[in-house]
Amino acid sequence: MIKNFALIGAAGYIAPRHMKAIKATGHNLEAALDKFDSVGIIDSYFPDADFFTEPERFDRHLDKLRRKGDKKTDFVSICSPNYLHDAHIRLALRNGAHAICEKPLVLNPWNVDALSDIEKESGKNIYTILQLRLHPSIIDLKEKVQKAPKDKVFDIDLTYITSRGNWYFISWKGESEKSGGIATNIGIHFFDMLTWIFGDVKENIVHLSEPHTAAGYLQLKNARVRWFLSLEPDNLPEKVKAIGQRTFRSIKVEDEEIEFSGGFTDLHTKSYEHILNGGGYGLEDARRSIETVYTIRNAQPVGLRGEVHPMARKILD
Repeated sequence: MIKNFALIGAAGYIAPRHMKAIKATGHNLEAALDKFDSVGIIDSYFPDADFFTEPERFDRHLDKLRRKGDKKTDFVSICSPNYLHDAHIRLALRNGAHAICEKPLVLNPWNVDALSDIEKESGKNIYTILQLRLHPSIIDLKEKVQKAPKDKVFDIDLTYITSRGNWYFISWKGESEKSGGIATNIGIHFFDMLTWIFGDVKENIVHLSEPHTAAGYLQLKNARVRWFLSLEPDNLPEKVKAIGQRTFRSIKVEDEEIEFSGGFTDLHTKSYEHILNGGGYGLEDARRSIETVYTIRNAQPVGLRGEVHPMARKILD
């Protein structure tokens, strides 16, 4: 049966992946919302979709579809700025639809509890996109760890540098109260992946915390993790700069590089397939990573103490 979707945040960077996923799974986008009207990308997927720039009219439209019955919205996909996710999830459930929300699902741990109550009241589900859990290399790593001795503690270095220009800090992404800061905005899916594979956080230390760069140490049940996140192109390794790349991601487990540079393009489609086939990741799946980045965001950096990531050490020395 074809499902009807609505989408919030149609002009954003990640929205085309959701449109592609809806199309690839054989379903229909009925309506989209964004306060910006540069959304010509919709024509590539669903040219007949209704489009709104005002949330009040969008909300009214979904309500009318619900009351009409035959075109009732089954899912609302949420690609809006991080700080609006909570409100837009509520809008979806209020209109009798399930919510599929980009990460971070919400910014604060207590928001998870409130949404859990609303989920029970509405009888609708809240899903989040945790696409690294569906990446073949990450699945292989999880299987490898599960076969290791139960008391094995792995040493891990996580490095993710994705260059951003001046626009980033002028946009909502540059405001910590709206984006959650760098660890939330670009790091949360890595922290989710690490806790999914290596277990609960026992210790969470921040060595460096700046708007464009952050670093710290996580003691997990089965891993010691030194992590480094940056938006600053000057932090890219020289070999990466030399070939003109602006992004570098690396996960080393026991000094062995985990190759996962490819395989990202279809993970949103796989996420939708997972949800539509009765799976999907919900509130409790998202909780640990939300708690982790909340602690990072509010921690006092300790500087050069303990297990410091090599790139952070260069900055702090």
